[in-house]
Amino acid sequence: MSETVDALSVALRNEALCAAVVRAFSGDRALHYRDGRLCRQSRPLPLHAPHVRADAFEERLSALRGAADGAAMRLVFSDAALHRSMLPEAPVERILFELFEQMRCEALAPPALVGLAENLRHRFEGWLRAYSRSGLVDGQLGILVYTVLQIAWSRVTGWPVLEETKDLIEATRAAIVPAIGAQLAALRRHREDQREFAAHARALAQRIASMLEHERKMFAADTETGAREPLDALTSFSLWVDFDFDVDEQGEPAPGGSGEHESGHAAAGAPTYRAYTTQFDREVRASTLVREALLREYRERLDERIATQRINVARIARVLRAALAIPERDGWSFGEDDGRIDGRRLAQIVTSPAERRVFMRERMRPRGDCVVGFLTDCSASMKAHVEPVAMLIDVLVRACEQAGVSTEVFGYTTGAWNGGRARMQWLSRGRPPRPGRLTELCHMVFKDAEDSWRRARASIAALFKPDLFREGVDGEAVQWACSRLAAHASARRILVVISDGSPMDAATAQANGGSYLDAHLKDVLDRQARSGEVEVIGLGLGQNPRYFYRHCAALDPTVPIDMARLVGLAQWIAARR
Repeated sequence: MSETVDALSVALRNEALCAAVVRAFSGDRALHYRDGRLCRQSRPLPLHAPHVRADAFEERLSALRGAADGAAMRLVFSDAALHRSMLPEAPVERILFELFEQMRCEALAPPALVGLAENLRHRFEGWLRAYSRSGLVDGQLGILVYTVLQIAWSRVTGWPVLEETKDLIEATRAAIVPAIGAQLAALRRHREDQREFAAHARALAQRIASMLEHERKMFAADTETGAREPLDALTSFSLWVDFDFDVDEQGEPAPGGSGEHESGHAAAGAPTYRAYTTQFDREVRASTLVREALLREYRERLDERIATQRINVARIARVLRAALAIPERDGWSFGEDDGRIDGRRLAQIVTSPAERRVFMRERMRPRGDCVVGFLTDCSASMKAHVEPVAMLIDVLVRACEQAGVSTEVFGYTTGAWNGGRARMQWLSRGRPPRPGRLTELCHMVFKDAEDSWRRARASIAALFKPDLFREGVDGEAVQWACSRLAAHASARRILVVISDGSPMDAATAQANGGSYLDAHLKDVLDRQARSGEVEVIGLGLGQNPRYFYRHCAALDPTVPIDMARLVGLAQWIAARR
């Protein structure tokens, strides 16, 4: 865990540094990076050039800085409304038009900022190398697209083409430059005028698209296998640029867009989240679901596992206390060597001039003005990970209590498989369309904030009961847990969601589509991030839940829980965000 948390800390720090660069250039304080995408508040901005996507987990800070500089130049030098008004309609032309506009913005980088220009150049050249090594330049269409991008970039920015692929593109370059030379020269000439540049960029994109179509038809005529190769090349290219027109430049749904945009908010015409019925939903104490004798067995099993790992709970508590506690006045300390003079000892100053211990100081003690909630996914796939999860929760709850921090422990599952009574009711009523969430929820409370660990220790062991684990509706569970934590008067509230994947309820997915629950979870997390009442962080088991959670970490459940992992996890939970 310590290695994972260290890697996560480095990645988050690098993302934060890059976001600071973009904010400094653009003057927009709402910008930040999330899963490699530049977002305004919680919504990703549609920056479609491939080299401005960043992966903080895979790339060095120098490469990330180039992506951030490219995004900043686009925000500073491109009028989003004008750009959208001049977008071509054909998909391939749109892709090329977007790339030309990004090149124009990068070419306008201030000459005095030499480091910025070098960052932009190295970033684009790095993308060109990766594109070349991916094998997409092996076919006729691939090499044509690759050549156009290089010569357009070179002409607009003034930088030379990539030296190592110069020979590769030379023949194609010589063949197409006579046909597109006028547009290339116009791009260079009008790069400071977005409207004029866009007109020539559209013309160039249309010309290249016609060349691609011509090559596709020639390939189809010359081979018995049809147009498979060029179609695959175009498809792969579109994936490389990560193109999506369902959101506009402000991150809002675009006119005519369909589906849902990346933040999970429903676009126009898309179904909003709702529950078909809440009649069968319940909130229960977990200890009431397990026989008392079996609960004792589970608790003994958990104690035995923790004992074998020799966990030092006091050390973890010190980490949490240092990060989560705030100083609070606790009276006065008398007989000090410095501080304020104690009026009651004035006589002692006269009678014993050498005596120094006549001062008093305010005494401060740490107070944990914080509540931490642990929300565990009790879906079937989590059953295999129940032992490390139970150990983590039990140890961290004990450590939080020693640190003076309140804790709550929750779980979420469904009352039955495949919808249960909620689905049966829907079937009996003729299967009305778009029913919404179609299952009976079961939200479990393992520990209240008012309960001590000693009082709740048996209830925490109820996590070992196998038949609690069915399916999971994460969005409503996070919403429920956040509402409970928000009711506390603590200055800081943190919710740790422990899960191994996406929300899953078979009945709901079949009736509403596979992304219905995912979209709702994103929407809940986005709304919670905007409200700021509760810090929601995701702890993934076996995978990193970056798709949903802005602040997240991954835990390998196959590696035994030890002190290093627990300390790293405690530091990550307590970190200021």
